[in-house]
Amino acid sequence: MAIFADSVAAARATGQRLPDFFIVGQSKSGTTALYEILREHPQIYMPVVKEPVFLASDHHAGLWKTVPTRPRTLTDYLALFDDARPEQQAGEASSVYLWSRIAAANIAEVQPDARIIAIFREPASFLRSLHLQMLQNHVETVKDFARALELEPARREGKRIPRDCPWPQALLYSERVHYVEQLRRYHAVFKPENVLVLVYDDFRADNEGTVRRVLKFLQVDDAVSLRVREANPTVQLRSKQLDDLIHATSVGRGPVLKGVKVGIKAVTSRRVRHGALGMRGALVYGEPRPPGERLMLELRRRFKAEVEALGEYTGRDLVRLWGYDDVTPC
Repeated sequence: MAIFADSVAAARATGQRLPDFFIVGQSKSGTTALYEILREHPQIYMPVVKEPVFLASDHHAGLWKTVPTRPRTLTDYLALFDDARPEQQAGEASSVYLWSRIAAANIAEVQPDARIIAIFREPASFLRSLHLQMLQNHVETVKDFARALELEPARREGKRIPRDCPWPQALLYSERVHYVEQLRRYHAVFKPENVLVLVYDDFRADNEGTVRRVLKFLQVDDAVSLRVREANPTVQLRSKQLDDLIHATSVGRGPVLKGVKVGIKAVTSRRVRHGALGMRGALVYGEPRPPGERLMLELRRRFKAEVEALGEYTGRDLVRLWGYDDVTPC
């Protein structure tokens, strides 16, 4: 069903700039690093806002709670690209677009000739990293990864959801590992040559080479100087209680904490406040502990069929690349 057709037609008639390409995910697979690198290219424009998520309308309820300032209308969304110059390729990065069931169709409605960049990661390491990210984002409260996975059936029924969880859908971790289904949604509405599929391992092993491949795909100069970087690395939550306290104080949750926040702002400078909040990373987060081998093996067994299917679909030997050769599927 067309949702944006009339509004998009009106935007085109007035010369409103529309996005040309989309980094659609997967989460925790290098999308933030790629976004940061591309936005420095003189022939590319990407808005300051990463993850506008506007076209994943099936996730708006939760995503608007996590970041209330995200665009809520097509007018506000398209305004993100107002500063793009005519000669630039304009794009955005929203990792939920790959998981969303309707984002592909929405993107095609807004920009039928869009170029799509999707990055996939080995399922077990992806889900573990995603769980740590949900803890960091205050979406998840269960620190034990195995237990969080066990709770999925109950959470699918609306049970065992953390009291202040803004985005319950995000707690259904394994639902994100439907890689071929996700790709097919994009191939159903875009030409094959308009969809670039990358593997996280390639991005890690040859960051610069992979980025230059992306630049060629976007038809911009691929010989420019690039800064290799790793953004948004996976971290381990050291103390959930301390993190909750710092987070609640920083956002002023509750009448008492709101009063505390106002008082702090009244007697301290912005520089001091930002420095104090910056200590959150050192106090609360550290290098993640190695995952349990038994759990990771169980996940690889569970998702081996998906890895095989994605490898066949994309023409890559992902079974060997991701170390599934000796894994017996469930």
